[in-house]
Amino acid sequence: MKVLFLSPNASLGGAEQVLLTMTDMLRCHAPEVDLAVLTFGDGPLVEALKQRNVKVVRFRVPRTLEQLGDSGIGALGKLRLVGKAALAIPGFWRMRRDFNEALLALQPDLIHSNGIKSHLLAFFSGARSIPVVWHLHDFYGSRPLARKLLRWAARGCSEGIAISQAVANDFQAVVGPRPVSLILNGIDVSRFSPQPPDSQLPGEALPTPPGMLRVGMVATYARWKGQEIFFQSAAKILRNLPGFPVQFYLIGGPVYQTTGSQYQEYDLRNRTLELGISEKMRLICFQTKPENVYSNLDIVVHASTKPEPFGLTIIEAMACGRAVVASVAGGVAEIIENGKDALGVNPGDVDCLVNALERLLHDPDLRGRLGANARAKAVKFFDRNRIGVQLLRVYERVLKRGVAPYSRVPQAATGQNSL
Repeated sequence: MKVLFLSPNASLGGAEQVLLTMTDMLRCHAPEVDLAVLTFGDGPLVEALKQRNVKVVRFRVPRTLEQLGDSGIGALGKLRLVGKAALAIPGFWRMRRDFNEALLALQPDLIHSNGIKSHLLAFFSGARSIPVVWHLHDFYGSRPLARKLLRWAARGCSEGIAISQAVANDFQAVVGPRPVSLILNGIDVSRFSPQPPDSQLPGEALPTPPGMLRVGMVATYARWKGQEIFFQSAAKILRNLPGFPVQFYLIGGPVYQTTGSQYQEYDLRNRTLELGISEKMRLICFQTKPENVYSNLDIVVHASTKPEPFGLTIIEAMACGRAVVASVAGGVAEIIENGKDALGVNPGDVDCLVNALERLLHDPDLRGRLGANARAKAVKFFDRNRIGVQLLRVYERVLKRGVAPYSRVPQAATGQNSL
């Protein structure tokens, strides 16, 4: 079996981390499967795949297409996006030609697409003789323009793989009845495990004074990840608890290319100055070993302002035995049990986040209890070792079924919940 993964990004965001996990587990459980990855452009994902001896084909994407995206745009943004899309049409046709040439060279039996742009390319390329699986990392219903294209392109989708039930429900609401399997994200729970803290975080210039509690948020600089909510909460806590031994951290970076969808570092630094928290809010660049970050935090914050499709950083922090505060919406509601293995807060609610953080700052026993329960849940439900077998079941079913016009499928297949 030859499987070709399509990655519309060569960074190391959440979807790309999931892709690496899939290649690792397929290699582990089915070494006879021939794997290759076609990435849109160059980046750290390419090097990570090479280290795993996975064949990588770097596919050049015109910049006009690379920067297209409609996540969180308003009415004016829609008009601008339509204009940009029109300008990108010549580049798309060149990309389509190059993509078809790559398929002829690689001759895959199955295509596993890992993002919206690669879903669309796989369909509009005209390569209709190869079964295509869509990995569903996003809420398509929140994409005002892309969802219309995805509804059309889903005719070429043999089966979807959803990372949460919330994502599966959204997918079927957008495109209609299609087979969907539920495969929750997984992590290496031996890598992400409780470790003794160091005197300073990776990437931190100065050590943390003894006795200082460390509260951190690990996220890309996508605007909906809630950096503003985290900053406002930190400012309020510092006002409420003057002199309290606490240090805040934002760990991450601008990993995607879509125009206007993310902060730049100077935006965030300026905001900490405006709020008067620049001395107590340290910004640390993206870290390739996040497990070392989690182990050096007392509390991990997830502050997304929109429903999270899953929340990979949440299960990573849970596996490291950290006390987690998370915005409960979307897939997060399927991960945590409020008050038992994490504290849940309302998305975008500064006061709610402040109350949860102050509760944890004052209660070391609660931090310890939540962390221990979180570790136990991560080991039981989110160990990545199950993923290879689950993927192979999907691939075998899709190949047996063959390419079919799913516009005629009467109902969706029953989801396969890994829990």
